Amino acid sequence: MSNGYGVLADILEEWRAAFDGRRVDDVVALFAEDALFQGLSPRLLNGRAEIRTYYENVPPGTTAAVEVLHSRPLAAEALAGFATVTFRTPAPGDPAGTPLPVRLSLIAQHTGADWRIRQYHVSRLS
Repeated sequence: MSNGYGVLADILEEWRAAFDGRRVDDVVALFAEDALFQGLSPRLLNGRAEIRTYYENVPPGTTAAVEVLHSRPLAAEALAGFATVTFRTPAPGDPAGTPLPVRLSLIAQHTGADWRIRQYHVSRLS
């Protein structure tokens, strides 16, 4: 991806494609084994098993549009960044889905041959 955000943009594009395709295994594989995850539910999740359950419960047809806002290295093998993600879930009478914009912050770490999300946090935008 050539929008100036490099690795972060690549990770989030992989996440978006897997999320939109409801490929839960592919979404979960992007996270570190012990990743911390704060989605839209009030509960803080820890690790891939809990993250899998979260994504398995996303309503069918939900999609995400991602706009990377900022990325910066934390160390040679780690980075942090922010994005705006707009989720949409189709409903009867609303096939496009009402937009639900959130701010996403994440930390990713290079582990072996790949980058993995170590920390993921969303908060609703008003």
